Amino acid sequence: MNIIISSNSSKPIYEQITEQMKEMIMGGELKSGEPIPSMRALAKSLHISVITVQRAYEDLQRDGFIETTVGRGSFVSTVGREFYQEEQQRMAETHLQAAADIGRRSGISLEKLQEILGIFYEEE
Repeated sequence: MNIIISSNSSKPIYEQITEQMKEMIMGGELKSGEPIPSMRALAKSLHISVITVQRAYEDLQRDGFIETTVGRGSFVSTVGREFYQEEQQRMAETHLQAAADIGRRSGISLEKLQEILGIFYEEE
């Protein structure tokens, strides 16, 4: 598992781990049912505290991305991907609602907003 920790980031290390693991799950790099490294093994490979990895794993488990079984370890959950997509959709809806409100108040047509969204969506 290739996780990169940045000491220059304003995000705590556990959040960096959490975000990268979510991206690996969503991108299909980590598949449902696949084992993930133990907390100790990941902490050792990243040269960080086990407590930091534990916090990341707790967040991942709470959000439904991993499942932990005593004696067996932690595995990628089957429902994590769906949960994450739903969460991302809710976030997009919030931003789109704000854009629609601005458009209505400013007299920007729906067609123009759709055109702008299309441009942003196709951009890399």
